[in-house]
Amino acid sequence: MKKIVFTGGGSAGHVTPNLAIMEQLDRTEWDIAYIGSHNGIEKELIHRTDIPYHPISSGKLRRYIDRKNATDVFRVVKGIFDARKVLKKLKPDLVFSKGGFVTVPVVIAASSLKIPVFLHESDLTPGLANKIAQRFTTRIFTSFDEAAAHFPADKTTAIGSPIRKALLEGRVEKGLNYLGFHKSVPVLTIMGGSLGSKAVNDAVRIALPELLSRFQIVHLCGKGHLDPSLSNHSGYKQFEYVHDELPDVLAATDYVVTRGGSNAIFEFLALKKPMLIIPLSRAQSRGDQILNAQSFERKGYSITLEEEMLTSESLLEQLIELKEKEASFKQSMTDAQDTDAIQQILSEIDKYTTK
Repeated sequence: MKKIVFTGGGSAGHVTPNLAIMEQLDRTEWDIAYIGSHNGIEKELIHRTDIPYHPISSGKLRRYIDRKNATDVFRVVKGIFDARKVLKKLKPDLVFSKGGFVTVPVVIAASSLKIPVFLHESDLTPGLANKIAQRFTTRIFTSFDEAAAHFPADKTTAIGSPIRKALLEGRVEKGLNYLGFHKSVPVLTIMGGSLGSKAVNDAVRIALPELLSRFQIVHLCGKGHLDPSLSNHSGYKQFEYVHDELPDVLAATDYVVTRGGSNAIFEFLALKKPMLIIPLSRAQSRGDQILNAQSFERKGYSITLEEEMLTSESLLEQLIELKEKEASFKQSMTDAQDTDAIQQILSEIDKYTTK
């Protein structure tokens, strides 16, 4: 049986594409394991599956001066030795890395053991972890065409983002029944990222009376961010998060408000849902979500509303525009070249592991 190790962590966006690929691997042919950090979100997500999880030491990689940089160097070095120990025990045929701080020691360890390493970069520009890891990789895949220019041309291919199969199998009627909604008013789904967004939540709740005159609203507001005073509003459903029912909810959705995380916006592109993207500001991030949003807006898939400009009034104004230009957005999405990222990855994995 062939063996593969996945790694990726620090955010859900570094884990869910791995889960999408793992779901498509034939378990009668593949022995799968996962390497992540001791306390990252990847541990929680992988523990929901039957995939063996191996934690290693992981230090944070920073682009700025911080006293923790000195101690984290030792954590990364320890992580390399931890990863080497795990990999020598598992003897995988290939390592697949999705990015995040924890992947750097895994990729370096795999390279030192002559194990092929595949890497996937979701964003338009690579994060620091993937910038470091690229020199130790065998093949590199990117979600954005523009991102390929940041990596060696001889081993890089733009393929899009691995999309969870279940997400494409949602049913409109099931979604409407779950929400208690009907077909006569369009459904707007608002998602503030895996942890929610106070700025988005506040703007939505202030604008709620105006929004409800135009939409039925699904508000995924993040853990601990429910507002009990709004629980009985007709046409408004709020959840901390939705898991198993999400494919059906999205099938019933007409428009989406989302952050600019690559995995999420590529999922909405695959589902052909017109988007209002509110990316994390540069004060909160390295600016990758802003670049992602700008790329999608240029291609005619979405409208961008920067968080610094977010108010209840600007939110309503942009959503009215999104609704008015729905046909144009859907046509651009339909015209986009469909790529099956998972099948391309699986084909390359098979090529490198067939003995």
